[in-house]
Formats: sequence, C-alpha cells, structure tokens
Amino acid sequence: MGNAVLRSIHVHPVKAFRSLTLQESGVEPWGLAGDRRWALIDDGGKVVTQREESRLSCAVAELSPGGGIRLSAAGHPPLEVAVPRPAGTMPIMLFGRKVEAVLADESAHRWCSAFLGAPVRLVHLDDPATRRPVDPDFALPGETVSLADGYPLLVTTVASLDALNSALAGGRHADEGPLPMNRFRPNVVVAGTEAWEEDHWTRLTIGDVGFRVARPCGRCVVTTVDQGTGVRGREPLHTLARLRRRDGRLLFGQNLVPLTTGTIRVGDPVRVHT
Repeated sequence: MGNAVLRSIHVHPVKAFRSLTLQESGVEPWGLAGDRRWALIDDGGKVVTQREESRLSCAVAELSPGGGIRLSAAGHPPLEVAVPRPAGTMPIMLFGRKVEAVLADESAHRWCSAFLGAPVRLVHLDDPATRRPVDPDFALPGETVSLADGYPLLVTTVASLDALNSALAGGRHADEGPLPMNRFRPNVVVAGTEAWEEDHWTRLTIGDVGFRVARPCGRCVVTTVDQGTGVRGREPLHTLARLRRRDGRLLFGQNLVPLTTGTIRVGDPVRVHT
C-alpha cells in the first residue's frame, strides 16, 4: 500500500437524512461524534429509513452545540431541535430489535411529518454507551453502537469506487454511472490504496485513533438512491451482484469499531494492518 490518507469524513445526525461532510470529527466508542443519534419512527415505533422513504435523502440535519440539530429541507422553514430533557424512554424497533430512545419535542414531529407527508416522530438515543450492543456474532464484549445499521463506522476507499465505476461503465446500466461515494453513506473515505485492498484489513489507525475491522458491509437498496434527489435507480446493486457477491451479500466497504477515542482530521495518515 502507498501513502494512504483520510480523504473525507461524513456524519448523519438523523439516520437516513443527507450526510454532512466535516473536516474533523471526534471518535467515540460507538461512532463519530453526533453520527446517527437521531432517527424517525412510524406510528408503530419502527425506525424509518431510505429503504422505505427515499425522500429522506433530501432532508438535512446539521449539528448544533450541545448535541441538538437544525432541520432543513427545500420548501420547509428550518427548525432547531434541542436534545430532549430526560423524561423516560420508549422502545423503538430497529431491524427487528428493541432499542430505548427519547422522544423529541412535538414541533420536531410536526416538521418531519410535514416533510414526509406521513405521520412520523423524531427520537434521540440518549445513552449510546448502554442502549444498543454491536451484533454479538462480530463484537467484542462491551462494544456498542448508535442508531447506525449495525456498527459504529463504515470505511470505503476511493480506489474501490473507481473499480466499481469502471465495471459499471461496461454493464447494462452504464447510463447511471459514474456513481458518487455518497451512495454508500460512509463515515470515512480513504485514498491511496489499491482497489478492494480493504478486504484484507484487520485493523487500521487514522491519525492517532485505532479501529478494528469487524466485517465487510453488505449493501442494500439504499445505495440505489440518488442522495441529492431521492430518485431510485438500479445501480450499484446490479454491478455489485456481478463483481462482489459473497455468501449471498453484495459487499462494498468495511464496518469498523473504534479501539481508542480521539479526533480524526481530513489528511490524516492511515496505517493499515492486514
């Protein structure tokens, strides 16, 4: 591997909303600071994602001091949402498992429902240190995660996206490419590697912060959503099915769990252990 560096950093304050690009971020045991601490739920308490509502990619949540967020979307006035005061938790359902979370203020529910055109509520994960363990089949004791799909961070590489786009260009849906990295909603993007080199990583260090590689990331229909418009296509799943099918999963990127905490910055050196 050459001189690998951290190309970009991304957080998603509300799960399934558009990503934010940062120059630096704190790393906590359960993920990047502010990443996926909020989510929408439907009337039955189930978390709503772009799998059900691709329009969520058109909503923005910016981080505010103290852990709050600022919601905005075209055609809707922005709304500041504070971290809810401790008043007891409620169970929500995330991928078939119960997680305890705290309801946001009623004004946040109204804003999000007006944006989606469907009744939803906004919830906050108040205590990521205890609320949700990492998948025990791939976790070490005590590891927890925010409201991310399953693991604290997702890493992707520029070289692998280039390889995927090259394969897509020769396929049936070449008109959909090239695809941008935001289709894969990563937290950290690494440049300066070979394509698919991340398949062999077991640990890496970004700046001074260490991570272990938990497992490859299986991709779903969310990757087909244009993150600027919310419109679905067919790629990259069609190309991944030809190129990256392993044990019934279509793979792109690696799931990470922090080994240490600290701050990472764009341009930090990335040291990889295989």
